Amino acid sequence: MFEKIDIKDLAIKPFELIGDQWMLITAGSLKSHNMMTASWGGVGVMWFNPVLTIYVRPQRYTKEFLDNSNYFTASFYDSQFKSALQLCGTKSGREIDKSKATGLVPKKFGKSVAFEQAKLVMVCEKQYVQQISPDCFIDSKIIDTAYKNSDFHFMYIAKIVESYRKN
Repeated sequence: MFEKIDIKDLAIKPFELIGDQWMLITAGSLKSHNMMTASWGGVGVMWFNPVLTIYVRPQRYTKEFLDNSNYFTASFYDSQFKSALQLCGTKSGREIDKSKATGLVPKKFGKSVAFEQAKLVMVCEKQYVQQISPDCFIDSKIIDTAYKNSDFHFMYIAKIVESYRKN
């Protein structure tokens, strides 16, 4: 069972939660959705609201779902699901059914979808999207290491509108 919680009451370690444990970004509906694993992102406050910022490369199939929806989820999992997250970060939903391959069971959360196995789900409403520009880097060495193919991420800033924790 999930309980709806106020995101401001949630005590998290974002560097551990996003960077080490990873998040699963999901967009679409129960009938048609896709998910991808991400370890780049952040939480904070912007425009007077709690926000989640995610970064998605242009070739990712999930980007199509993100661009066609006003909402998405970021969900977080216990370590036993690390291999499922690994698969969702390395295989394309264009080629395989990731839910079937991982055993993750889709579930409606607010105006989007996540998975029954999650321990924490943030339902996010897109507020701003922009592609990272090579012209804006102060340290151009980042381009050489992170963008060898010039596939600069799109940054999505989204208001966290609901959050759920597994009891």
